[in-house]
Amino acid sequence: MTNKQFFMKVSAVSMLIFPVLLLAGFLMHPDILSLQMINSMEGFVSNFHNQSLFHAGHLIVFASVPFIIFALSGLMLIPAEKGKRWLRIGGLAGIMGGVILAGDKGALCIVLSAFDSLSDQEFGQITPALVSIMQRRGLLTIFYLLPLLPLGAAAQIVGLIKNRIVGKIYGALMIVGLLLLNNPDIELISSLGALLMCIGYIPLGIKIFKGEI
Repeated sequence: MTNKQFFMKVSAVSMLIFPVLLLAGFLMHPDILSLQMINSMEGFVSNFHNQSLFHAGHLIVFASVPFIIFALSGLMLIPAEKGKRWLRIGGLAGIMGGVILAGDKGALCIVLSAFDSLSDQEFGQITPALVSIMQRRGLLTIFYLLPLLPLGAAAQIVGLIKNRIVGKIYGALMIVGLLLLNNPDIELISSLGALLMCIGYIPLGIKIFKGEI
């Protein structure tokens, strides 16, 4: 087995894993059925404060990042007569978005779990810090580039469709699923998006692992 063949198998396994991890992480949100956007400090705090499932879910999404990067990197190496730019440029954009996703979950989610160790009085004193985090002030503004991940991955799917590696129906489902992730933190919509991604990426990963692509 060559190094490239080994890498493609790792990439294929990653395609089986990362959409499942995303789906599991989204489903662990405490208010999974809520379609309400969070615009207030009270809503922001109630989402994460003393919510162990919330923190566990975001930790799972954080853990999906290496698999996302391996999956997108593997798709960049697929032989393609058409749409090579879609595969490569989309992959680069998606990988950048994956790095941003890791930072987003680390800074805006995992760090918040530390605040649960504070007493009620101490927690009340950090409100200004929480406002800064919620509003993504300072260098946290980089997380507004998070849509690079679903947009880049969707571009790769376009490249796969052009090369008839993915059928139009499966490709459309994958693209819709990816674009649904680009929503204002409504976990029910994100869960639906991850489910559609599972429907597309898992069969694709199996084919790549078997060497059929």
